[in-house]
Amino acid sequence: MTEPAPDGRPRCGWAGSAPEYIAYHDEEWGRPLRGVTAMFERLALEGFQSGLSWLVILRKRPAFRAAFCGFDPAAVAAFDDSDVQRLLADPGIVRNRAKIEATIHNARCVLELDQPLDELLWSFAPDPAARTRPATLADVPATSPESVAMARALKRRGMRFVGPTTCYALMQAAGLVDDHVADCWRAATS
Repeated sequence: MTEPAPDGRPRCGWAGSAPEYIAYHDEEWGRPLRGVTAMFERLALEGFQSGLSWLVILRKRPAFRAAFCGFDPAAVAAFDDSDVQRLLADPGIVRNRAKIEATIHNARCVLELDQPLDELLWSFAPDPAARTRPATLADVPATSPESVAMARALKRRGMRFVGPTTCYALMQAAGLVDDHVADCWRAATS
């Protein structure tokens, strides 16, 4: 079910609870994203979101970008123990040691890939013609065979905090799948 915002546009039910959600839904979520840095940011932020509200991450995203050098994998891969301590003291981000260390570790893994990260991730995108647009939020899965395969491939390459649910959320955020519900105004423009 969609929720109309003050502008009267029907949106996916999750998108109407805060202005940040509305902007994210309308301007980013489900739109095809390319680029290693952009995809590394989404991968890292989806990992940080695990167990938290996405709204927390959206509100902290500017601080995350500053703390993690714009999510440039080469810069993040060079972080050391002093950077971990700096990040653990930064109130602007989610201060979870395991997630911080995983982000640094994953940046190092990104640099070792035999293909660009965005190409690797897009290789798991399902054929849009084979997908049915969800009618309601209840029809949107938490995982898919493709997100399970993506998680397996990323874990084989040494990455952390990349389970099937996190990978599916990344696929949604980066436009590998389009899960705007049928009566959402964005569904008509996708």
